[in-house]
Amino acid sequence: MNLLILTQKVDKEDDNLGFFHRWLEKFAEKTDNVFVVANFVGEHNLPANVQVFSLGKEKKVGRIGRYINFYKYLLSTLPKTDAVFVHMIPAWVILAWLPAFIFRKRLYLWYTHKSVTPLLRIAEKLVTKIFTASPESCRLNSSKIVVTGHGIDIEHFKPKDFSKNQTAVRLLGVGRITPSKDYEFLIETIAILIKKSRGIILDIIGAPITPADLVYKKNLENLIQQKGLRQNISFLGAKTYDEMPDVYSSHDLLLHASETGSIDKAVLEAMACGLPVVTTSEAFRGMLEVVPKDANLIAERITHLNRDMSLRKIIVENHDLDNLVEKIVKKL
Repeated sequence: MNLLILTQKVDKEDDNLGFFHRWLEKFAEKTDNVFVVANFVGEHNLPANVQVFSLGKEKKVGRIGRYINFYKYLLSTLPKTDAVFVHMIPAWVILAWLPAFIFRKRLYLWYTHKSVTPLLRIAEKLVTKIFTASPESCRLNSSKIVVTGHGIDIEHFKPKDFSKNQTAVRLLGVGRITPSKDYEFLIETIAILIKKSRGIILDIIGAPITPADLVYKKNLENLIQQKGLRQNISFLGAKTYDEMPDVYSSHDLLLHASETGSIDKAVLEAMACGLPVVTTSEAFRGMLEVVPKDANLIAERITHLNRDMSLRKIIVENHDLDNLVEKIVKKL
């Protein structure tokens, strides 16, 4: 099988989408050839049977130029492919539909977000299947949805021995600095926890992306200052995909209060590393104990900080990347 993949970014150093480089490697293992069209192309090192085409965002190509490149690469690769797999961009399904229809190629979409947008509703009519990580990850009512689990590289994310500072409990928050992650709640939780124990540290891994995110981060910094928590809470910025296993291994617990409504990949990565997780997200109901947004309840939970290999077992059995790609390829 030859597969065309349309995606936002190919860049193994990207803190948000660096994981998709590993997905491409897995698709290359299970197909004859992979053609990748990406909006932005950065650092990559892919097998010989993978060809990558950039729309030019990394070279500052404008929107019109990128649309021209989109159709140029689409029309040149479609005759060589058996199916088209679109990663997270319903709009690209719509743009690709007519050429795919002309060349009689089936379209497939991967989508994980609680938002059911007008573009997603249109895309659903045009694709053969929509793959998603969990029922909560795509809330469209459609018989085309296939729940596959997520794709975590269990050889990359695995338990490690790591020397820790035994004088402090190191808590971790991971994700884009944006309101849906509800970092205010994590800050409020730390404010309560330090009344019980001064040895509490929260490291936040992630970065703002939009101007609104930058304002949000500034507001968080002001909140931290107001509560006198500058010695307890640190923004460590974005980390690459390759750096994250050491980040998980060097902490005692992941705190997660995201309100995106879908399965957060950072939680699954932490679980694969055996890192205990306290989450308030309904998306993990049935997988983890979901705690109400009550800082006092969370304070009780952090008394159990031992590494938990049963968490890793959940990921191995239900969210292994190799199994995910196998499931997708069989459906194409």
